[in-house]
Amino acid sequence: MDPLVTRYLAHVRYEKRLAERTAALYTLDLIKLTEWAELAHVSLLDLQTTHVRRFVAQMHSAGRSGRGIALILSGWRGFYTWLGREGLVTHNPVQGVRAPRVAKPLPKALGVDEAMQLADHTELDDDPWLEARDAAMVELLYGCGLRVGELTGLDVVASDAAAQQGRGWIDLQAGEVMVQGKGGKRRSVPLGASAMEALNHWLTLRSQVPGVLTASAPGVSAQALALFPGRHATRLTAQSVWQRLKRRSQLAGLATPVHPHMLRHSFASHVLQSSSDLRAVQELLGHANITTTQVYTRLDFQHLAKAYDAAHPRAQKSPHSKADSSET
Repeated sequence: MDPLVTRYLAHVRYEKRLAERTAALYTLDLIKLTEWAELAHVSLLDLQTTHVRRFVAQMHSAGRSGRGIALILSGWRGFYTWLGREGLVTHNPVQGVRAPRVAKPLPKALGVDEAMQLADHTELDDDPWLEARDAAMVELLYGCGLRVGELTGLDVVASDAAAQQGRGWIDLQAGEVMVQGKGGKRRSVPLGASAMEALNHWLTLRSQVPGVLTASAPGVSAQALALFPGRHATRLTAQSVWQRLKRRSQLAGLATPVHPHMLRHSFASHVLQSSSDLRAVQELLGHANITTTQVYTRLDFQHLAKAYDAAHPRAQKSPHSKADSSET
């Protein structure tokens, strides 16, 4: 191993106190850099940006992912930053070199039939209050497009403490749910008929949760105000919501385990398919920038493309096309 690399690895291990796994990855990446520098007949100290770009192109053509290349470049960049501080190089050849961009995967969303299958599912083997709670959670995640953190942060009633501590609440009389979104921004989301029905049913059974107090009890705590408590009467965690939703989707017969954000994606996609109102979807989701919402137009296009492929005569090959082409 090049002595400079050995010194740098000692630095990151003992001075920067990097995790052993991270140091091991740095070692492999810097050994690879040394090998490529030797093949290019140049020392590590004389490496230029053009060399680094060539190495990136080689990794990309070999099938290395953009994320993987970005991590390698980060390690190399740190190495040359250290060399600069040691006065051994005058510039960082990795500075400004970026990994190839990869297309962001589309958010996963359920089809309308799948979403309805999940929302209409009833788990008869659960305690009645548990089934009612989970059904209400599904209605708020899919029917209102809430984030899981917004869901678990809901209180059963409005209060000064909720407003000060960044919690939301439901207002059944107004047919709204007030949520605290990202960046501390509040928004009001309308409750649909199904969500109202599910919430009303849940609130009639909520007092059956062992240890849960009513919102009007004296000295009621923030935990007791939680709209969705768990078995121990404490506010349900995001992890618990994930587990319950995964279980419910499997029992409902869905092929793919469902997570809370998938229902948020489904909400956005299905509203956009029906209304084509991107601004309204942006407001309902609480996106600060409409470019964040525009990803759902790609989902909507996929839906339209599938409908076209299935229904339009010009999208389907003629059964005689091969015969016709062979005769000409």
